[in-house]
Amino acid sequence: MPISKYVPNFITLLNLSSGLIALIYAFDNNLKMAFLWVCLGIFFDFWDGFFARILKAQSEVGLQLDSLADMVTSGVVPGLVMYKMFENIYSLTGTDVPDDFYSNFIPYIGFIITLASCYRLAKFNVDTRQIDSFIGLPTPANTLFIMSIPMILSQSSGDDFIFNILSNPYVLMGITLLSAFMLNAEIPLFSLKIKQLNFKENKLQIFFLLYSVLLLVFLQYLGIPLIILSYVVLSIFNNKFQQKQS
Repeated sequence: MPISKYVPNFITLLNLSSGLIALIYAFDNNLKMAFLWVCLGIFFDFWDGFFARILKAQSEVGLQLDSLADMVTSGVVPGLVMYKMFENIYSLTGTDVPDDFYSNFIPYIGFIITLASCYRLAKFNVDTRQIDSFIGLPTPANTLFIMSIPMILSQSSGDDFIFNILSNPYVLMGITLLSAFMLNAEIPLFSLKIKQLNFKENKLQIFFLLYSVLLLVFLQYLGIPLIILSYVVLSIFNNKFQQKQS
């Protein structure tokens, strides 16, 4: 077998390696470095399928390997980061921890994200409807949303509106549950993967990527959740437009 056939799987393993390093940083409460390594892992995840198609190296092993790597980078890591945010939220805001906070195992709510991600990835592997698009929020997009929260908090002052909202444990619970729902919701979302080097076939993806870059340049970390929200809204409008066209 030509060595080029192994390139996509090697890129997938780079995704997994990035996720493992992100886990180490997350355990050490270094959420900024965890975020950077997750971004690197998602970058590799974006390109492994592309090279598999270009090199005609698609395989069942590659499909399963991709999901296993995503389970770490885009499943275990965001769940652990949400756990850490719950664990650190009261020290972050300088308030006393309620007596029943840890006895009720509230921080463990964060792992609902991991469970929902696992279920979403398992469904994806057997769902023939998700060949050219997604149904439900992809795990990498959900991970970026979750991982952006501590980054936004690190850039916010302790008395501004955004800080007060995102440092509220009940808001984090709501985000966790919404995240689990969106991962498995029956909402068709367009694929962000560029399958062919053709503008006409990928104009929606290219427009969205340029829009995302602008949000990141002007809003930095705050642009990430806005990008994810825009992705869902744009997909809904795109679905309605295609229904009218058919």
